[in-house]
Amino acid sequence: MAEKRNIFLVGPMGAGKSTIGKYLAQQLHMEFYDSDHEIERRTGADISWVFDVEGEEGFRQREEKVINDLSELQGIVLATGGGSVKSKESRNRLSARGIVVYLETTVEKQLARVQKDKRRPLLQTEEAPEDVLARLATERNELYLEIADYVVRTDEQSAKLVANQIVELIGL
Repeated sequence: MAEKRNIFLVGPMGAGKSTIGKYLAQQLHMEFYDSDHEIERRTGADISWVFDVEGEEGFRQREEKVINDLSELQGIVLATGGGSVKSKESRNRLSARGIVVYLETTVEKQLARVQKDKRRPLLQTEEAPEDVLARLATERNELYLEIADYVVRTDEQSAKLVANQIVELIGL
């Protein structure tokens, strides 16, 4: 392979993007990046703080910039934030600059995986977490599908098995 293609993981919170992405990068000897971690690195603050101070709009602007910067690299695996697909520019960049894998999961599985995670600003509201996750699924699932080259269900498999499945699907 003359040049390594980028692999971009999209999907809702709790789908396993970061965990699966690390396994995938390790298997393929590629660099791994997580857009949320990159935002935290650049701001010196955690995502919740950025949301509190700048609101979701400010956070999304930072996210769009980070996705632009990271997607210009070559030979990386990138775990994107669940809401990154809200930006048309980010969707276009991800589509144009690599292979997009949508990690699909149910609201029930998401809830089980993220229920106690205090680092999820969109779940730190008065609204019941299952209602938030269902609403986000309604808003975003079509956007994930719009740019996905592959769709992989993560509900009943280990992260390692999902990473193996992605390697087979992509043919690397």
